[in-house]
Amino acid sequence: QVQLVESGGGLVQPGGSLELSCVLSGSKFAFKTYDVNWYRQAPGQEREPVASISKDNEKKYADSVKDRFAISRDNGRKTAYLEMFSLKVEDTAVYYCNTIQSLTRGSSWGQGTQVAVYT
Repeated sequence: QVQLVESGGGLVQPGGSLELSCVLSGSKFAFKTYDVNWYRQAPGQEREPVASISKDNEKKYADSVKDRFAISRDNGRKTAYLEMFSLKVEDTAVYYCNTIQSLTRGSSWGQGTQVAVYT
């Protein structure tokens, strides 16, 4: 059974940086066969996409985080990363990792990691 574990969240002041990690385990498929997405959900709001990286390393970003966030992956470590720079109060949310296996289209979610940007 696929498991995703996010880490790296925390408290930071505006303008600060954090790096989130998402580690995959329990899959018979290689990590390189997964598309990886980062989502976030702020209190009282719907979950929204933040960034994605395909199995072919194609990257996409929400307009709200473009030029401030960077998504990457290390297939050997079965890990995806989300580097967040110039954080704003409005980036406060629980951040979730999601993977989609390219062959089966099976989707998995992590438990989320809290990011809080406070003044």
